[in-house]
Amino acid sequence: MEEKEKLLGRMMRRCAGQECCRSDIRRKLATLPEADAQEILDTLCREGYLDDARYARAFARDKSALQGWGSLKIRLALQQKQIDDAAIAAALEAIDQPAADARKEQLLHAKWKALAREDDPARKQAKFFRYALGRGYGYEEIKRIYDHLRRD
Repeated sequence: MEEKEKLLGRMMRRCAGQECCRSDIRRKLATLPEADAQEILDTLCREGYLDDARYARAFARDKSALQGWGSLKIRLALQQKQIDDAAIAAALEAIDQPAADARKEQLLHAKWKALAREDDPARKQAKFFRYALGRGYGYEEIKRIYDHLRRD
C-alpha cells in the first residue's frame, strides 16, 4: 500500500474518533508533498470526515461548558486553528448562553472566595481581573460581576 493511502486511512480513523479541523490534519501531513496533503484533505472533507464548521461548534460548546472559557478566548483559539470567521460566529452563537453565564458566575465567584485573604484591595482586584480576562471574558462583564461581588 502506498504511503499516501496509509496516511488517508490513518487520518480517516483519527477523524472518525474525534473532531478535527483542517489545520490539525494539515499539520499531521506536513511530511507529504503539498499536492498529496491537499488531496487527502479534499477526500476527508468530501467524505464528511472533516468539517471546520462542525469542529468549531463542538470546540466552542466543549470549551464553554467544560472549561468555562469565554467567547474571546474561544474566538482566538479557533482563529489560531485557521477556522473562517463565519464558522466561528456560528459556533459562538450556538453556545448555550444561560449555561455559559452560570458557569462564568460560578468560576468568578469561586475566584473571589479564593482571594478573600488578600489584604490589598488593588492587588485583589488585579488578580481577579487578570484571572477573568485570561478565561476570555470581556472587561464589561467582568466589571459588572466584580462590582456585584464587592458589594456583597
